Amino acid sequence: MTAKTQSPLTVYYDGACPVCSREIGFYARRTGGTVSYCDVAPEGRPAPDLDREQALQRFHVRLPGGTLVSGAAAFLALWRQTPGFRVPARLLSARPIVAALDVAYGGFLKIRRAWR
Repeated sequence: MTAKTQSPLTVYYDGACPVCSREIGFYARRTGGTVSYCDVAPEGRPAPDLDREQALQRFHVRLPGGTLVSGAAAFLALWRQTPGFRVPARLLSARPIVAALDVAYGGFLKIRRAWR
């Protein structure tokens, strides 16, 4: 029997946002080649089910099975792949905590628009 190969996690991020770019650089250095990163700032459609405007509004991650998640769920998915963040990701993955993190992320997004 052969092991099934899963596609890597794909992170969609706003490369025109200085805070976002710095943060993604931080994660990229730690995840090595295990995660793919897609800058959505250039014109075009980053994925068939994700247009550029949607991608610029919120952080999105495509899971290995193909599911697209955003906001706190996307950060937790990336953290599960990032050494040093796996335990916090596991601890913060309970549904009520994810909902609270998503509310906090929504507040951050309002501030982030000032940086663009």
